[in-house]
Amino acid sequence: ILYFLLAGIPNYAQYVFNDELLVNNLKYLSSDQLGGRLFGTKESEQSGQFIESQFKANGVSPLGKSYTSPFSFDKGLASYEGVNVIGLIKGTTKAGSYKVVSAHYDHLGGKNDKIFNGADDNASGTCALFAIAEFFQNNPPQHDIILVAFDAEEQGLKGAEAFVAKPPVALNKIAVNVNLDMVARADNGELVACGTFYYPQLKPILEKIPTEKKVKIVFGHDDPSRYKGASNWTQSSDHGPFHTAKIPFIYFGVEDHNDYHKPTDDFGKINQDVYKNCVQLIIKSIALVDQELN
Repeated sequence: ILYFLLAGIPNYAQYVFNDELLVNNLKYLSSDQLGGRLFGTKESEQSGQFIESQFKANGVSPLGKSYTSPFSFDKGLASYEGVNVIGLIKGTTKAGSYKVVSAHYDHLGGKNDKIFNGADDNASGTCALFAIAEFFQNNPPQHDIILVAFDAEEQGLKGAEAFVAKPPVALNKIAVNVNLDMVARADNGELVACGTFYYPQLKPILEKIPTEKKVKIVFGHDDPSRYKGASNWTQSSDHGPFHTAKIPFIYFGVEDHNDYHKPTDDFGKINQDVYKNCVQLIIKSIALVDQELN
């Protein structure tokens, strides 16, 4: 268990974090047992059921009648189906204003008898959702927080597109999307917060976050005059459809590494201490955004 102070956030004086459970969840979600979590497969369904069970275990309510939100999309001449998993943490004083925290749980499945387990991409972000749920269950937020595990991100952000196209709440009630995609492999000691170029009101909030021993928040990958092509992350993950809908976003991620989209993106490549520190920084950031952004 990790304890630390969230400076300047009086309602969140003490934080309790089950780091062992975080690591165990990551180990399971990125295991061969789940076959690379390709959307539309039985392993994807098992992954969704695991996410739902973790939401329930952490006191996250369904947003509506069910945690699951099926959607369909066309690609080429074929039609496909996916399932987003959505939960709600009720706010205490400013309910009806929403922060959406998201991570995609799908990955690439298998190819040539090799499993693409996607430990960093993006079992790491999905398992961080459970730690976030744990924190806010013990320290209720001011605003409502919607937790979303998106499906079919690897197919072109299809789960996020479906969410924004048919949102469970009015889009003008969503103050920000905090998206997590590849948040474990901060091997250079830097966790990137992308999005403040477009939404500069978010940067002073994040700048208040104390730097961890192993990891610090840095900014970038959003200014189109500096970042071109694949190095510009503005539409690179599920925050993209939110930005298109003019909803502010913070995208937490790490620089691409040698195991990106390869069968070697395995649990064993994760530095567990670095991953824990990344999740700490993310939760501190969400708590401060909840405190300061209406």
